Amino acid sequence: MLTVAEAIGAILDEVKRLPGTRVPLNDALGQVLTEEAISDLDSPPFDKSLMDGYAVRSADVTSGLKHLRVVDEVMAGQLARRPVEAGEAIRIMTGAPIPLGADAVIPVEQTHLNAGDRETVNLVIEPANVTAGKNILRRGASTLKGTRVIPAGRLLRPQEIGALAELGKAEVAVNRAPRVVVLATGNELVPIDEIPGPGQIRNSNEPMLLAQLRKMGAVSASLGVARDDPADLRNRVQQGLAHDLFVLSGGVSAGELDLVPGVLAEAGVRNVFHKVRVKPGQPVWFGVAERRSAPQAASNPALCYVFGLPGNPVSSMVCCELFVRPALRRMMGIDPAIPESVRARLTRQHFNGGNRPTYHPARCVPSDTGFIVEPVKWAGSADLCATVEANAMALFPVGEQLYEAGTLLDVFLW
Repeated sequence: MLTVAEAIGAILDEVKRLPGTRVPLNDALGQVLTEEAISDLDSPPFDKSLMDGYAVRSADVTSGLKHLRVVDEVMAGQLARRPVEAGEAIRIMTGAPIPLGADAVIPVEQTHLNAGDRETVNLVIEPANVTAGKNILRRGASTLKGTRVIPAGRLLRPQEIGALAELGKAEVAVNRAPRVVVLATGNELVPIDEIPGPGQIRNSNEPMLLAQLRKMGAVSASLGVARDDPADLRNRVQQGLAHDLFVLSGGVSAGELDLVPGVLAEAGVRNVFHKVRVKPGQPVWFGVAERRSAPQAASNPALCYVFGLPGNPVSSMVCCELFVRPALRRMMGIDPAIPESVRARLTRQHFNGGNRPTYHPARCVPSDTGFIVEPVKWAGSADLCATVEANAMALFPVGEQLYEAGTLLDVFLW
């Protein structure tokens, strides 16, 4: 049986980056840029005011002038109609271009107008506080034309989206988002808006996994529920194998109706591993198949990566975080493919036991001395409601041990 590290290594040995595409900028959040973004203009493209106030000649103020004649007004998006001459000022708004002749801006809070006279501004500042360039952002101070602003390989967050918009990139080159489908399996599953009958449960895994996959950046959809019937399962598996990644929930253990591994083998899915030394989630399954329905070159066939996750909901959740997330990150070109863990100190004593490493749902938050973590009260792999109090999973190694408060643990943020 593989360790978690060995299983992740086996996944990353198989998974390839998806081909690039071009998408509208508004659709690029969470994807990886595949070409560097170069500034086509100086930013800002002109000297501009950082304040609402008055554009002046600093020499007038430092020479002792206390009254300046207001000769114009300029708003953002406008140009002044005339330059600033000796003894003059132009009323200016934040973001507006600096008029010719002016070399400083005095904030409006440091001035007042003569009563009944909007043509003369009285300065209420110390002359020493006004120097050339005061409250002005110079042309190109942020970025010069021709500068590389964002390198290829960068994950696009809201700030990158904003910068790309400033660079005029209405469309960007990215690694294509994976197309993923989820198939829940089991006779016991009923729709979430129904009251379960004897021996039945609501289908919670499907919406949970769809949400996890969407949060990871995939385009995810559902194939519904496959009953514990080989014919039904075969039909839905064929549909699933037409996608980049196919996630099944349930039917991968060793029970009489755990049909998934056999049906996947019949469909030509090459098994890479089945079972990992992990708690919860030991029966997890991973394999690879050629996508027969996809246009492809014989030398570079399109592949479908298949994950069979355990049916218990917390097992499905944990295995999706541990194993599916690195696969998606590799497909999307996110580096590193394995999300980094943090080291956190236990806030209270905790006992853990078992012959497998345990990924325990936990609450992890920053503190003045680093991250701290508290395991949530959890009844095991069927206890999905406990996870609503968690934002991470704390790793407890193999073996029975009482962990004292203050113990450092590896913690994986969700």
